[in-house]
Amino acid sequence: MTNGKSSKQPEEQDVMMIEKILLAVSGLGHAEEMLKTLTDVPSIQRSKVTVLHVVPDRYSAEAMTTKWEEGGKILANAIQYLNLDPSKVSSILRQGDPKRVVCEVANEIDADLIIMGSRGLKRLQSILSNSVSQYVFQLSSRPMLLVKDDIYVKKVNRIMVAMDNSDAAKHCLSLALFLLRDIKGGELLLANINTDLRGKESEITEITPEQNPVFATAYAEAKKYGVQTRCITSNGKPGEEICRLADEWKVDLLLLGSPDRRPSIAKNLVDIDRLLGASLSDYVRVNATCPVLLARTTG
Repeated sequence: MTNGKSSKQPEEQDVMMIEKILLAVSGLGHAEEMLKTLTDVPSIQRSKVTVLHVVPDRYSAEAMTTKWEEGGKILANAIQYLNLDPSKVSSILRQGDPKRVVCEVANEIDADLIIMGSRGLKRLQSILSNSVSQYVFQLSSRPMLLVKDDIYVKKVNRIMVAMDNSDAAKHCLSLALFLLRDIKGGELLLANINTDLRGKESEITEITPEQNPVFATAYAEAKKYGVQTRCITSNGKPGEEICRLADEWKVDLLLLGSPDRRPSIAKNLVDIDRLLGASLSDYVRVNATCPVLLARTTG
Protein backbone atom coordinates (compact mmCIF):
# COMPACT_ATOMS: atom_id res chain seq x y z
CA MET A 1 0.00 0.00 0.00
CA THR A 2 1.30 3.41 -0.90
CA ASN A 3 -1.25 5.63 0.76
CA GLY A 4 -0.78 4.32 4.28
CA LYS A 5 -3.94 2.21 4.28
CA SER A 6 -4.01 -1.54 4.80
CA SER A 7 -6.10 -3.53 2.35
CA LYS A 8 -8.05 -4.76 5.35
CA GLN A 9 -9.09 -1.33 6.57
CA PRO A 10 -12.84 -1.32 7.37
CA GLU A 11 -13.39 1.82 5.29
CA GLU A 12 -12.77 -0.15 2.11
CA GLN A 13 -16.07 -1.91 2.54
CA ASP A 14 -17.72 1.32 1.36
CA VAL A 15 -15.74 1.45 -1.89
CA MET A 16 -16.89 -0.25 -5.07
CA MET A 17 -14.65 -3.18 -5.96
CA ILE A 18 -13.54 -4.07 -9.47
CA GLU A 19 -12.95 -7.79 -9.12
CA LYS A 20 -14.18 -9.01 -12.51
CA ILE A 21 -13.41 -7.23 -15.77
CA LEU A 22 -14.89 -8.04 -19.16
CA LEU A 23 -12.63 -6.96 -22.01
CA ALA A 24 -14.37 -7.02 -25.40
CA VAL A 25 -11.79 -7.18 -28.19
CA SER A 26 -12.19 -6.68 -31.92
CA GLY A 27 -8.61 -7.01 -33.07
CA LEU A 28 -7.83 -3.28 -33.19
CA GLY A 29 -5.94 -3.30 -29.89
CA HIS A 30 -7.30 -0.12 -28.27
CA ALA A 31 -9.20 -1.81 -25.47
CA GLU A 32 -6.25 -4.13 -24.81
CA GLU A 33 -3.90 -1.14 -24.50
CA MET A 34 -6.19 0.50 -21.95
CA LEU A 35 -6.43 -2.63 -19.81
CA LYS A 36 -2.66 -3.12 -19.94
CA THR A 37 -2.30 0.45 -18.66
CA LEU A 38 -4.81 -0.24 -15.90
CA THR A 39 -2.92 -3.33 -14.77
CA ASP A 40 -0.21 -1.00 -13.48
CA VAL A 41 -2.79 0.13 -10.91
CA PRO A 42 -2.26 -2.03 -7.77
CA SER A 43 -5.96 -2.52 -7.04
CA ILE A 44 -6.62 -3.77 -10.59
CA GLN A 45 -3.82 -6.33 -10.36
CA ARG A 46 -6.07 -8.41 -8.11
CA SER A 47 -8.91 -8.47 -10.64
CA LYS A 48 -9.86 -11.39 -12.87
CA VAL A 49 -10.17 -10.67 -16.58
CA THR A 50 -12.39 -12.33 -19.16
CA VAL A 51 -11.42 -11.55 -22.76
CA LEU A 52 -14.34 -11.80 -25.18
CA HIS A 53 -14.47 -11.81 -28.95
CA VAL A 54 -17.79 -12.09 -30.75
CA VAL A 55 -18.11 -13.50 -34.25
CA PRO A 56 -21.14 -11.83 -35.88
CA ASP A 57 -23.71 -14.33 -37.09
CA ARG A 58 -24.27 -12.61 -40.42
CA TYR A 59 -21.77 -14.73 -42.37
CA SER A 60 -22.37 -17.77 -44.55
CA ALA A 61 -21.50 -21.22 -43.23
CA GLU A 62 -18.33 -21.29 -45.32
CA ALA A 63 -17.18 -17.85 -44.18
CA MET A 64 -18.04 -18.64 -40.57
CA THR A 65 -15.25 -21.21 -40.30
CA THR A 66 -12.72 -18.60 -41.32
CA LYS A 67 -14.20 -16.02 -38.94
CA TRP A 68 -13.97 -18.46 -36.03
CA GLU A 69 -10.31 -19.07 -36.82
CA GLU A 70 -9.70 -15.33 -37.00
CA GLY A 71 -11.54 -14.84 -33.71
CA GLY A 72 -9.37 -17.44 -32.02
CA LYS A 73 -6.25 -15.63 -33.19
CA ILE A 74 -7.59 -12.28 -31.96
CA LEU A 75 -8.17 -13.76 -28.52
CA ALA A 76 -4.74 -15.42 -28.43
CA ASN A 77 -3.00 -12.20 -29.49
CA ALA A 78 -4.90 -10.16 -26.88
CA ILE A 79 -4.01 -12.54 -24.05
CA GLN A 80 -0.38 -12.66 -25.16
CA TYR A 81 -0.23 -8.85 -25.29
CA LEU A 82 -1.80 -8.44 -21.84
CA ASN A 83 0.70 -10.89 -20.31
CA LEU A 84 -1.47 -11.48 -17.25
CA ASP A 85 -1.21 -14.17 -14.62
CA PRO A 86 -2.80 -17.21 -16.36
CA SER A 87 -4.84 -17.91 -13.24
CA LYS A 88 -6.52 -14.51 -13.56
CA VAL A 89 -7.44 -14.49 -17.25
CA SER A 90 -9.84 -16.51 -19.35
CA SER A 91 -11.19 -16.18 -22.88
CA ILE A 92 -14.57 -16.60 -24.55
CA LEU A 93 -15.23 -16.91 -28.27
CA ARG A 94 -18.91 -16.67 -29.10
CA GLN A 95 -21.17 -16.22 -32.11
CA GLY A 96 -24.07 -13.80 -32.25
CA ASP A 97 -25.04 -10.13 -32.26
CA PRO A 98 -21.99 -8.45 -30.64
CA LYS A 99 -23.91 -5.79 -28.72
CA ARG A 100 -26.20 -8.35 -27.12
CA VAL A 101 -23.54 -11.01 -26.55
CA VAL A 102 -21.35 -8.51 -24.66
CA CYS A 103 -24.27 -7.76 -22.33
CA GLU A 104 -25.06 -11.46 -21.89
CA VAL A 105 -21.48 -12.39 -21.02
CA ALA A 106 -21.17 -9.41 -18.66
CA ASN A 107 -24.19 -10.77 -16.79
CA GLU A 108 -22.90 -14.35 -16.87
CA ILE A 109 -19.60 -13.48 -15.22
CA ASP A 110 -21.13 -10.69 -13.10
CA ALA A 111 -18.62 -8.16 -14.46
CA ASP A 112 -17.79 -5.12 -12.36
CA LEU A 113 -16.42 -3.29 -15.40
CA ILE A 114 -16.76 -3.61 -19.18
CA ILE A 115 -13.91 -2.28 -21.31
CA MET A 116 -14.53 -1.65 -25.01
CA GLY A 117 -13.11 0.31 -27.88
CA SER A 118 -15.23 3.13 -29.29
CA ARG A 119 -15.07 4.99 -32.58
CA GLY A 120 -16.45 8.11 -30.90
CA LEU A 121 -19.39 8.38 -33.27
CA LYS A 122 -22.03 11.02 -32.69
CA ARG A 123 -25.59 10.07 -31.77
CA LEU A 124 -27.35 9.53 -35.10
CA GLN A 125 -24.21 8.16 -36.70
CA SER A 126 -23.95 5.64 -33.85
CA ILE A 127 -27.43 4.35 -34.59
CA LEU A 128 -26.99 4.19 -38.34
CA SER A 129 -23.64 2.39 -38.02
CA ASN A 130 -25.00 0.01 -35.38
CA SER A 131 -22.36 1.10 -32.83
CA VAL A 132 -21.72 -1.80 -30.47
CA SER A 133 -20.33 0.29 -27.61
CA GLN A 134 -23.23 2.75 -27.73
CA TYR A 135 -25.82 -0.03 -27.58
CA VAL A 136 -24.00 -1.90 -24.82
CA PHE A 137 -23.97 1.25 -22.71
CA GLN A 138 -27.70 1.62 -23.22
CA LEU A 139 -28.54 -2.01 -22.49
CA SER A 140 -26.21 -2.69 -19.57
CA SER A 141 -26.31 -1.19 -16.09
CA ARG A 142 -22.65 -2.06 -15.47
CA PRO A 143 -19.81 0.50 -15.45
CA MET A 144 -18.28 0.79 -18.90
CA LEU A 145 -14.89 2.15 -19.90
CA LEU A 146 -14.80 3.42 -23.47
CA VAL A 147 -11.51 3.92 -25.31
CA LYS A 148 -11.65 5.90 -28.54
CA ASP A 149 -9.45 4.97 -31.49
CA ASP A 150 -7.31 8.10 -31.27
CA ILE A 151 -6.61 8.01 -27.51
CA TYR A 152 -3.65 6.37 -25.85
CA VAL A 153 -2.86 6.61 -22.15
CA LYS A 154 0.51 5.42 -20.85
CA LYS A 155 -0.31 5.74 -17.18
CA VAL A 156 -3.35 6.34 -15.00
CA ASN A 157 -2.38 8.87 -12.37
CA ARG A 158 -4.89 11.73 -12.46
CA ILE A 159 -8.58 10.81 -12.38
CA MET A 160 -11.45 13.26 -12.64
CA VAL A 161 -14.98 12.64 -11.38
CA ALA A 162 -17.84 14.85 -12.55
CA MET A 163 -19.64 15.52 -9.26
CA ASP A 164 -23.20 16.45 -8.43
CA ASN A 165 -25.60 15.16 -5.79
CA SER A 166 -26.72 12.12 -7.80
CA ASP A 167 -26.21 8.52 -6.74
CA ALA A 168 -24.51 7.90 -10.08
CA ALA A 169 -21.83 10.49 -9.26
CA LYS A 170 -21.29 8.90 -5.85
CA HIS A 171 -20.92 5.55 -7.60
CA CYS A 172 -18.21 7.06 -9.83
CA LEU A 173 -16.44 8.52 -6.80
CA SER A 174 -16.33 5.08 -5.21
CA LEU A 175 -14.83 3.57 -8.37
CA ALA A 176 -12.24 6.37 -8.54
CA LEU A 177 -11.18 5.79 -4.93
CA PHE A 178 -10.84 2.08 -5.62
CA LEU A 179 -8.38 2.89 -8.41
CA LEU A 180 -6.50 5.71 -6.69
CA ARG A 181 -6.12 4.45 -3.15
CA ASP A 182 -2.91 2.53 -3.93
CA ILE A 183 -1.42 4.77 -6.65
CA LYS A 184 1.65 6.59 -5.38
CA GLY A 185 1.29 10.25 -6.31
CA GLY A 186 -2.21 9.69 -7.66
CA GLU A 187 -4.57 12.64 -7.75
CA LEU A 188 -8.35 12.95 -7.73
CA LEU A 189 -10.04 15.94 -9.35
CA LEU A 190 -13.61 16.62 -8.27
CA ALA A 191 -15.35 18.74 -10.91
CA ASN A 192 -18.68 20.53 -10.67
CA ILE A 193 -20.25 22.65 -13.41
CA ASN A 194 -22.37 25.69 -12.65
CA THR A 195 -25.07 25.95 -15.32
CA ASP A 196 -26.67 29.08 -13.84
CA LEU A 197 -24.50 31.51 -15.80
CA ARG A 198 -26.37 34.82 -15.42
CA GLY A 199 -23.95 36.59 -17.68
CA LYS A 200 -20.82 34.98 -16.24
CA GLU A 201 -17.99 34.09 -18.58
CA SER A 202 -16.81 30.51 -18.51
CA GLU A 203 -13.86 30.17 -16.14
CA ILE A 204 -12.11 27.39 -14.25
CA THR A 205 -11.65 27.92 -10.53
CA GLU A 206 -9.97 25.74 -7.93
CA ILE A 207 -11.77 26.05 -4.60
CA THR A 208 -11.76 24.48 -1.16
CA PRO A 209 -14.39 21.80 -0.49
CA GLU A 210 -16.11 24.02 2.04
CA GLN A 211 -17.00 26.48 -0.74
CA ASN A 212 -19.24 24.00 -2.55
CA PRO A 213 -21.54 21.54 -0.71
CA VAL A 214 -21.28 19.10 -3.61
CA PHE A 215 -17.60 18.59 -2.79
CA ALA A 216 -17.67 18.37 1.01
CA THR A 217 -18.70 14.73 1.47
CA ALA A 218 -16.69 13.50 -1.52
CA TYR A 219 -13.56 15.28 -0.32
CA ALA A 220 -13.94 13.80 3.18
CA GLU A 221 -14.35 10.32 1.70
CA ALA A 222 -11.20 10.71 -0.38
CA LYS A 223 -9.29 11.96 2.63
CA LYS A 224 -10.07 8.71 4.48
CA TYR A 225 -8.03 6.86 1.88
CA GLY A 226 -5.20 9.35 1.80
CA VAL A 227 -5.98 10.30 -1.80
CA GLN A 228 -4.75 13.74 -2.82
CA THR A 229 -7.81 15.66 -3.96
CA ARG A 230 -8.51 18.99 -5.66
CA CYS A 231 -11.88 20.64 -6.25
CA ILE A 232 -12.53 22.58 -9.44
CA THR A 233 -15.57 24.40 -10.78
CA SER A 234 -16.50 25.92 -14.10
CA ASN A 235 -19.43 27.73 -15.70
CA GLY A 236 -21.24 26.71 -18.86
CA LYS A 237 -22.78 23.75 -20.62
CA PRO A 238 -21.95 20.61 -18.61
CA GLY A 239 -20.77 18.44 -21.49
CA GLU A 240 -18.51 21.08 -23.01
CA GLU A 241 -17.07 22.14 -19.66
CA ILE A 242 -16.40 18.61 -18.42
CA CYS A 243 -14.47 17.87 -21.61
CA ARG A 244 -12.60 21.18 -21.36
CA LEU A 245 -11.62 20.55 -17.74
CA ALA A 246 -10.42 17.04 -18.55
CA ASP A 247 -8.31 18.38 -21.40
CA GLU A 248 -6.82 21.40 -19.62
CA TRP A 249 -6.00 19.43 -16.47
CA LYS A 250 -4.49 16.60 -18.54
CA VAL A 251 -6.74 13.97 -17.01
CA ASP A 252 -5.83 10.32 -17.61
CA LEU A 253 -9.30 8.95 -16.91
CA LEU A 254 -12.69 10.65 -16.62
CA LEU A 255 -15.56 9.15 -14.62
CA LEU A 256 -19.08 10.31 -15.36
CA GLY A 257 -22.34 9.15 -13.82
CA SER A 258 -25.33 8.51 -16.03
CA PRO A 259 -28.55 8.16 -14.01
CA ASP A 260 -30.75 5.35 -15.28
CA ARG A 261 -34.04 6.99 -16.15
CA ARG A 262 -35.42 4.23 -18.38
CA PRO A 263 -38.75 2.70 -17.25
CA SER A 264 -38.57 -0.94 -16.18
CA ILE A 265 -40.54 -2.09 -19.22
CA ALA A 266 -37.83 -0.62 -21.47
CA LYS A 267 -34.79 -2.10 -19.76
CA ASN A 268 -34.01 -4.21 -22.83
CA LEU A 269 -34.79 -1.50 -25.35
CA VAL A 270 -32.39 1.17 -26.56
CA ASP A 271 -33.31 4.57 -25.16
CA ILE A 272 -33.81 6.37 -28.47
CA ASP A 273 -34.42 9.78 -26.93
CA ARG A 274 -31.14 9.41 -25.05
CA LEU A 275 -29.38 8.51 -28.29
CA LEU A 276 -30.91 11.37 -30.25
CA GLY A 277 -31.40 13.96 -27.53
CA ALA A 278 -29.09 16.12 -25.48
CA SER A 279 -27.42 13.30 -23.55
CA LEU A 280 -24.55 14.47 -21.35
CA SER A 281 -22.89 11.06 -21.31
CA ASP A 282 -23.13 10.78 -25.09
CA TYR A 283 -21.57 14.21 -25.60
CA VAL A 284 -18.68 13.42 -23.27
CA ARG A 285 -18.20 9.98 -24.81
CA VAL A 286 -17.77 11.54 -28.23
CA ASN A 287 -15.74 14.64 -27.36
CA ALA A 288 -13.52 13.84 -24.37
CA THR A 289 -9.78 13.67 -25.08
CA CYS A 290 -9.22 10.89 -22.53
CA PRO A 291 -10.79 7.50 -21.82
CA VAL A 292 -14.26 7.81 -20.27
CA LEU A 293 -15.69 5.47 -17.65
CA LEU A 294 -19.48 5.75 -17.65
CA ALA A 295 -21.45 4.37 -14.73
CA ARG A 296 -25.09 4.39 -13.78
CA THR A 297 -26.91 3.21 -10.71
CA THR A 298 -29.23 0.28 -11.05
CA GLY A 299 -32.89 0.64 -10.28
